[in-house]
Amino acid sequence: MNQPKSEQTVIIGNGDFPTHKYPKSCIKKASYIICLDGALQATLDNNIMPDIIIGDGDSISSTLKEQYAHKFLLISDQNTNDLTKAVNYCIEKGVNKIKIVAATGKREDHTLGNISLLLEYMSSVDVELVTDYGIFTPISSSTKFNSIAGQQVSIFNIDNRPITSHNLKFPLNSMILDNLWKGTLNESLGEWFTIETNGKTLVYRTFEVKNK
Repeated sequence: MNQPKSEQTVIIGNGDFPTHKYPKSCIKKASYIICLDGALQATLDNNIMPDIIIGDGDSISSTLKEQYAHKFLLISDQNTNDLTKAVNYCIEKGVNKIKIVAATGKREDHTLGNISLLLEYMSSVDVELVTDYGIFTPISSSTKFNSIAGQQVSIFNIDNRPITSHNLKFPLNSMILDNLWKGTLNESLGEWFTIETNGKTLVYRTFEVKNK
């Protein structure tokens, strides 16, 4: 079995399968595709053959498990979900950059859990979660983002550390975002914006640009 390549590794989750061109292009360009076991049928239905299937085996039919046994990595640890199992596999193999797709939609508790896990992964790997509407990027230090005027931006911080922004429509000046809504629905003013933080922070950028 080929090993994952750090520059183009994609994990396909067990959420809604992508329909937007950007997450679909992430899969198409990937040189190594990891599929969670519960996502295998949807992945095959979209004419995609994963390099490896990872999970605890409880979200896949016995027929598929037998048919793709040569690609299946069974990890029975019940203390982590299948997404974390796949990310840990990448880290163990020396991967330093991951894009996660199909990890939102369906049950909302799974969606919230998967998004929040980015903050756990970021200390070990460069990771982003791509949806049909935008990109979640976890950060813990000052970060400059490429953008476009009118791009919608939301910021979430889980440890009440001050946040400062540059080149956003509604400036944040050492603001404490002590509830999830407080950093939402901001807007980029140009080709870049910067978020200053030393806490666990999620930055969400939409594909959609707000019409003036």
